[in-house]
Formats: sequence, C-alpha cells, structure tokens
Amino acid sequence: QVQLVESGGGLVQAGGSLRLSCAASGFIFSINVMAWYRQAPGKQRELVAHITSDGAIYYADFVKGRFTISRDNAKSTAYLQMNSLKPEDTAVYYCNAKRYGSYWGQGTQVTVSS
Repeated sequence: QVQLVESGGGLVQAGGSLRLSCAASGFIFSINVMAWYRQAPGKQRELVAHITSDGAIYYADFVKGRFTISRDNAKSTAYLQMNSLKPEDTAVYYCNAKRYGSYWGQGTQVTVSS
C-alpha cells in the first residue's frame, strides 16, 4: 500500500545543486513526518533531515545551511533542495514516512565529483 518514489538524483560537480523529490502514496501524507536519509557504500543509513506535519524541521549538522527540506501536502510530495554539494554528499538518498518506517523506495543516486 505504502509507496515512496524518489527522483531527481544525478551527477554534479562539487558546489552544484540538485533538487530531490519524493512522491508518496498509500497513506495520509499530510499528517506524517517525512524524512530524507542517505546511505553511502559501506556506511550506515543516516538521517539527513525531517519535516513534521506542521512544518517543524530538523537538519543533520553535516547539511545545515546547504540543504532545505520542504513538503507539498496537496501533491503528497516531499523535497530536498541540495546546494553547495560536496563529494562526501555522494550517496543513495531515500525518503521515509516515520510511522511507516519499514517502507522504503529504491532511492535516488546522488554523485558529486571533485
């Protein structure tokens, strides 16, 4: 039932920008906390940011000031605007709804070249 489809990844040079999208379905999007995670090869999946139903936002220290999380409840879509990208941002990026935490999409690959 729950489906999450990430898109928008790609290959960019250091300092560049990407905008990721997460199209959600199968649950009431507007009342769920949405989060972005990332996972690099050989590393644990880590939380990048989340946004609550009323717009409260958390960012991991390593992206603060560079990334912006947002949501459009009318479109059941979460976004992650990534600016000033660094090679260490290279990872597969996933979105997740907290109360449906066992459901993951395929993710979208972000590769930042130096």
